[in-house]
Amino acid sequence: MIEKDISLSGYKDVNDILRKISGKVKLKGCCGQRFIAAGMSDLSLEIYGIPGNALGAYLNGADINVHGNAQDAVGDTMNEGRIIVHGNIGDAAGYAMRGGKIFVKGNAGYRAGIHMKEYKEKRPVMVIGGSCGSFLGEYQAGGIIIVLGLDKENRDIVSNFPCTGMHGGKIFLRSDCSRVKFPDNVTVSRADDADLDEIREYIKEFCKEFLIPEEEILNSTFTKIVPDTKNPYQQMYVAN
Repeated sequence: MIEKDISLSGYKDVNDILRKISGKVKLKGCCGQRFIAAGMSDLSLEIYGIPGNALGAYLNGADINVHGNAQDAVGDTMNEGRIIVHGNIGDAAGYAMRGGKIFVKGNAGYRAGIHMKEYKEKRPVMVIGGSCGSFLGEYQAGGIIIVLGLDKENRDIVSNFPCTGMHGGKIFLRSDCSRVKFPDNVTVSRADDADLDEIREYIKEFCKEFLIPEEEILNSTFTKIVPDTKNPYQQMYVAN
């Protein structure tokens, strides 16, 4: 594994270094550098510190593992690969995400999954271990968002205005959501065994990465949210 201390480097210098390397790389001293690994595919990247906005933007197959928190727009428009964050993330995670996976051990800020989309076999997945801020899944057009509510604070699993403008994809919340107000454009139901089978592999992968027992999670009550099938915008954004 190649190790680089980037504490005094700008983001352009960091990406110039990464573009010349393939294989496993460890970045130490990360302190807010933006756009790390943007558009990259042939890397297995370990990051120590806090990367700045748009980590893994347009990612095309690289594997990124952050040992700490990450800022806004993680996985912006990513196409393939994985981003694993062992802390919390900021706002707009997975913005316009088209493929790949994002796993976050902690909480997410506002607008997680905004404009997520899918096409045929390309189906993005985001799993948040803690809770999410307002506007979760805003304008979501495809993909799967799973929120597990594993943080120990007594808070709702999601804040205000979830699923606003949602017209594709699915959201699964590990909660009965009795106190959550959803908009009229979605259908809310308790997830059944078939629904849980659909997300089982993603929860297992999440638990493996963060060394969390999976049995308690999989035996919990989940709420499934999908767009209302009468929504006229669905056909504009999701291919059948």
